[in-house]
Amino acid sequence: MEQLTYKDSGVDIDAGNESVRLIKDFVRSTYRPEVLGDLGGFGGLFALKNYDEPILVSGTDGVGTKLKIAFKLNKHDTIGQDAVAMCVNDILVQGAEPLFFLDYLAVGKLVPAQVAEIVKGVAKACEESGCALIGGETAEMSGFYPAGEYDIAGFAVGVVERKNLITSARVKVGDILIGLPSSGLHSNGFSLVRKIVFERMKFTGDEFIDELDKTIGEELLTPTRLYPKICLPLIKKFGEKIHGLVHVTGGGFYDNIPRALPEGLGVTIDADVWAVPKIFKRLQEWGNVPRYEMFRTFNCGIGMILIVSCSCLFDSI
Repeated sequence: MEQLTYKDSGVDIDAGNESVRLIKDFVRSTYRPEVLGDLGGFGGLFALKNYDEPILVSGTDGVGTKLKIAFKLNKHDTIGQDAVAMCVNDILVQGAEPLFFLDYLAVGKLVPAQVAEIVKGVAKACEESGCALIGGETAEMSGFYPAGEYDIAGFAVGVVERKNLITSARVKVGDILIGLPSSGLHSNGFSLVRKIVFERMKFTGDEFIDELDKTIGEELLTPTRLYPKICLPLIKKFGEKIHGLVHVTGGGFYDNIPRALPEGLGVTIDADVWAVPKIFKRLQEWGNVPRYEMFRTFNCGIGMILIVSCSCLFDSI
């Protein structure tokens, strides 16, 4: 009887070891002074320092069906940032500074160069967000994912002093909303995007769109904007005058803004005061998407919202 090995079943341990070798410098570049140990342990170690009453804030998320476009175009260098951004932007809304991140990457067949490209994006985004990439898992799942396909998810932990925790209890009548621009579609609504772009419009992804000044594929794979370096200094400067933050993700404006409000309070938004990026206008036109559906599915150019007191605006002048 022929002898069988793990590699014969589709799992290549040597490829896994090569992947680790290719990514270790990317990972180490994200380390903060609080990181203990190095790659290869069974768990990542992080020492909390200089906090009086620390509250840990955690968040986990994935990239969703945006991955289908990365597979289609064989472009994997932006997906890692999406995975990080979806997590660190979420914990940021409670005033938390991102401390560390862990990723989970599952592949059908482990290709070290592809893994390195994805994790390089994760590491770069962690570094930009000020958090350490202290661990992760790359699982080779033969027969589970088609060749060239994978799934990626992440988990972020941040910290905030209890007295500085941002909750809906801060929000008051008369507060003002300030929208921060998105980088594009971010990582939500891609089931509808794919239906419009690839089914209705019959695009391949390589079509150059003059109005966008790039191919439609490049536009769709623009990574999610990272907001920690923008928002944390504002939180530190204005303190309790920042009453809330909203990460505009799945559910758009209609589902996410209420999450930051106390019961019984609503908001009024004039959607004509900012320039909606052209990609949203084209998707609405190509798909004949109702206006309500646009604002419930997409960020429409606003990726993060600050809810602030009126006095906060006068202090900034």
